[in-house]
Amino acid sequence: MSDTHTRVDRHQLFAPVVLAVSVAVLLGATMSSQPYLVDFRVYMLGGAALSHPETLYSFAYSAQSPDQPLPFVYPPFAAVVFWPLTVLPVEVAGLLWQLAMLVAVYAIVWISQRMVGVGSHRSAMLWTAGVVWLEPVRIAVQLGQVGVFLTLAVLYAVYTNRWWLSGLLVGLAAGVKLTPAITGLYFLGVRRWSAAAFSAVVFFATVALSFLVVGDQVVHYFTQVMGDTSVNPIGIAINQSWRGAISRILGHDAGEGTLVLGAIAATAVLALLAWRALGAGSGPRDQLGSALVVQLFGLLISPISWIHHWVWVVPLAIWLLRGPWHDHPGARILGWGWLLVTFLGVPSMLASAEPSLWQISRPWYLAWAGLVYVVATLVTLVWIAVTGRRATAAGGIR
Repeated sequence: MSDTHTRVDRHQLFAPVVLAVSVAVLLGATMSSQPYLVDFRVYMLGGAALSHPETLYSFAYSAQSPDQPLPFVYPPFAAVVFWPLTVLPVEVAGLLWQLAMLVAVYAIVWISQRMVGVGSHRSAMLWTAGVVWLEPVRIAVQLGQVGVFLTLAVLYAVYTNRWWLSGLLVGLAAGVKLTPAITGLYFLGVRRWSAAAFSAVVFFATVALSFLVVGDQVVHYFTQVMGDTSVNPIGIAINQSWRGAISRILGHDAGEGTLVLGAIAATAVLALLAWRALGAGSGPRDQLGSALVVQLFGLLISPISWIHHWVWVVPLAIWLLRGPWHDHPGARILGWGWLLVTFLGVPSMLASAEPSLWQISRPWYLAWAGLVYVVATLVTLVWIAVTGRRATAAGGIR
């Protein structure tokens, strides 16, 4: 065994300790930060509101967020899922929730490594110890956001070959929060018709179950709450979507105007080119890379993509740095670039310089700096498309 391998093995011996210390420090930091578990408290209140279903979409939690009272804006099925949490004191439930989130982050790393064919449990521990400090993960843990679990569900749905399990996971995830439904495009793209159809069946089953529990609140959600973005500060820097980015540049909410729709159309073309590149050559389609293209596309076209929605950066970094294209020019630059930007927390720093949550207008340099995740995504999609084209022309993709 070489000296390099010996050093790596010795480092990995301490992986459990490194992970435990990193997690302990992170939990300590989040407990002393504000707002602490604010989204989780909204979930708890949503579950408790099932005792009085007519209040599900009328309350707004403001104890920790007086400048932005937070209503329950998730599908009614989410309240059903969160209801069992209400039997515990919020402090106990919150800590258990955060610990479960950190286990989910480890699972995301482990599955990502399996999908690219590298790594071990100890290397997954070291990766987890590091990625929990990336802005999307760190903020998600601080707020107690459900998105980490949804990312894990979708990632495993892509990983497993069991159509019923894939459909079940994506359907349930979309029932809790609509954004995972974009995964249906992945299923259709790889011709997993049964998984796509069953995910739709499961999603509509969650709607039917919700109707039995909360009645016409289901109709209220899909006709009133679902498309209402007025309850959110659309222009704040932590909204890393096309709509948020363009709104900051214009100085007002761009809505679904020409610029936003044009940007979405251009992104769709880039995503399609990247998708085709990942299926080029004589080998099988790159499973993880293809899923990442779909999820990145979904993040940009969504009206609101808070930084904690970008947990997909974790499998993206693993794919870039350890995946089948890791030795192509630019892969390491992109991988380490994503890690650096998300570790520094550029959108959060920009948001701290904003005078008000609701003020969209800002100096031009702050507005353009707020494109950071958007530009990084576009560069990534272009790199995938160009790299795939070059590798195909050269006779194959390694």
